[in-house]
Amino acid sequence: MSRHNRKKKGKWLKITGIVVLLLFLGAGIYAFTVYKSLTNAVETMHQPINREKSEKRQEQIALKNKEPFSVLMLGVDEREGDKGRSDTMIVLTVNPNEKSIKMVSIPRDTRTEIIGRGVQDKINHAYAFGNEEMSMATVENFLDIPLDYYIKVNMEGFKDIVDAVGGITVNSSLEFSQNKHQFVKGQNSLDGDAALAYIRMRKEDPNGDFGRQDRQRQVIQGIIKKGVSFNSLTNFDDIFVALGQNVRTNLSYKEMVDIQKNYRDAAGNIEQMTISGSGQTINNVWYLVVDEAEQVRIQNLLKSHLELK
Repeated sequence: MSRHNRKKKGKWLKITGIVVLLLFLGAGIYAFTVYKSLTNAVETMHQPINREKSEKRQEQIALKNKEPFSVLMLGVDEREGDKGRSDTMIVLTVNPNEKSIKMVSIPRDTRTEIIGRGVQDKINHAYAFGNEEMSMATVENFLDIPLDYYIKVNMEGFKDIVDAVGGITVNSSLEFSQNKHQFVKGQNSLDGDAALAYIRMRKEDPNGDFGRQDRQRQVIQGIIKKGVSFNSLTNFDDIFVALGQNVRTNLSYKEMVDIQKNYRDAAGNIEQMTISGSGQTINNVWYLVVDEAEQVRIQNLLKSHLELK
């Protein structure tokens, strides 16, 4: 090899090395920026509750050991000067051994004992009476399972999360309009405003609140699907800001990391479950009354999925 060629090769090696170094530095800066935004959002989202563990668990759940766990999702309409009620209550049980998630919506008008109040009332009133703690205790009593974590979403800001992931796609079972938005039967692409209207419609649905619950589950699954996709990383800052402003949870950053590492295969297999009941008017108030057989059926399915004895 001539001296000229050696110099030329050395020059290109030097340029290539600088480019690779810059790429590594850029990737490192990007990774640090993502990490910083995530940890800031998690710090804002983190809201511990006044109990160390569920009374229905003998020992604290250990996510590092890949133990099945449960989450209560609360969708709360919080407006200025009004604490609101949990119009959306969804319980998720996650089993990494079966690589599956069970998702059950609890109708907001379900009549049950409000734990801590000693009265029979609509289950969504528990949040108004005693925040997340009373909601968790009441749902635990109703389903007879431990609830390890909660995730509370402010439904007024829910649209920001949908917009942050770039919108979602849902499959509507009927054609309807809500809040000036038109939805066709079949596939619909939704931005944040449309998604909020989609989950709030109830009166035009022949299935009433059950249809509304199904749409809520569709939107949640749509967000999860878009949120974990690679393309959403380009919007990570918007996503984390939206989460930080509108979500509260007792999950810590470490627990979130453990879930992502040990339970992510379960996200591809989500089974939706519905609680059925009959409408009854008691003391001039309309309730959904769930009979004992239906309650036990749901309880046994969730206990089995949580591998409880």
